[in-house]
Amino acid sequence: MIHQYKLNGYDIVLDVNSGSVHCVDDVAYDIIRFFCEGALSREETAARVMEKYNVTKADVEEVFDDIDQLQKDGKLFTEDIYEPRAFDLKNRHTEIKALCLHVAHTCNLSCDYCFASQGKFHGERALMSLETGKRALDFLVENSGDRVNLEVDFFGGEPLMNWDVVKGIVEYGRKIEKEAGKNFRFTLTTNGVGIDNDVIEFANREMHNVVLSLDGRREVHDRLRRTADGRGSYDIIVPKFRKLVEARGGKDYYMRGTFTHNNIDFTEDIFHMADLGFDQLSMEPVVCSPDDPYALTEEDLPEIEHQYEILAEDMLRREKEGHPITFYHYMIDLTGGPCIYKRISGCGSGTEYFAVTPWGDLYPCHQFVGEEKFRMGDIWKGVTNEPLRDDFKLCNVYAREECRECWARLYCSGGCAANAYHGTGSIKGIYEYGCQLFRKRIECAVMMKVAEIYGEENEDQ
Repeated sequence: MIHQYKLNGYDIVLDVNSGSVHCVDDVAYDIIRFFCEGALSREETAARVMEKYNVTKADVEEVFDDIDQLQKDGKLFTEDIYEPRAFDLKNRHTEIKALCLHVAHTCNLSCDYCFASQGKFHGERALMSLETGKRALDFLVENSGDRVNLEVDFFGGEPLMNWDVVKGIVEYGRKIEKEAGKNFRFTLTTNGVGIDNDVIEFANREMHNVVLSLDGRREVHDRLRRTADGRGSYDIIVPKFRKLVEARGGKDYYMRGTFTHNNIDFTEDIFHMADLGFDQLSMEPVVCSPDDPYALTEEDLPEIEHQYEILAEDMLRREKEGHPITFYHYMIDLTGGPCIYKRISGCGSGTEYFAVTPWGDLYPCHQFVGEEKFRMGDIWKGVTNEPLRDDFKLCNVYAREECRECWARLYCSGGCAANAYHGTGSIKGIYEYGCQLFRKRIECAVMMKVAEIYGEENEDQ
């Protein structure tokens, strides 16, 4: 399978099954396109290209030879060797690598688009006890097999509303990790309202990553991210975020925003955050009921895709000027990227990754919490809903018929099971709107890698 597109002055050819990326000229681009369509012979293709581009037969034959060599080298028109082995994933590893600890099913903000129902996850408000948190770490160690690096995300609701327990869980983890031969990598996800000097000092010492929720410009952020009494939260949190990041000393963090129908010009929000001094950024499309007033629409799609292109081109400019920013969805490794197991099977929700409620119940991930049929067990008895785990084992890119003909399938691994379920009623469904945005992001990310190589070559000439 081949995917071809033109972006930012580059003609790009992506060989799907090998992962090879080729930057070509217009002549080669059209010849490859004619080969893919299969309607013309080589002679007819040569004639068509010679007439369109005023090139010689020798020029065209040279391109034919290059294409033949690439095909021989397994870099163009390669076969899919992975599908026959995909369903061996029913025997995939179930050693657990990560937990999302819901230390607080409550929140001090009342965000309109919150999938967690303002932190309650459609249930009662609750805080995780220290004893439950410690048991969660023990459960992770006991079920992690020979994995050394174990991920633990403190989540909510708002985890800073149970900050002493967060600190206690981290301290317990540091106590047991050496004896267990493990390394805990903790992450904190926060709306920022409760940040103080103690949070800054502890998080910057102990947290491998910190995710900070900011939607961008003040008017955009305050429209949907408000306090319980209706006040905007921008002016409360931005000074705290800046102080935390400045004190972080180069450690990982992410400013994570959500864009909606109200701000499909979301690049302006990303640039606003960059102007505030934040350089590690993420901006996610809202996932909600289509009846919500802030839901993204089909009419929004062309402009959203254009915004992704604007962002990619501006990031190249910033890189060239020595002021780069990182955008989470454009982080792509074309040389040593994820192994094929990962590229087929995805995030591991329901098999290698679980969310833990304040009461110790296990769910496939944070987006399933509160939906009783997705309760998989608890941190004392382990996974007891084996049929559900088996369903998640088979939740891979080849389990979705629509994915088989999608050029981006080995980048998205079939997409998010939670988004699929909430959009279609099945964890093996397809959230097509999200698919379209994902494909555009991958096109932009690949183009940026091409520009890094060919842009420098053009400058040297």
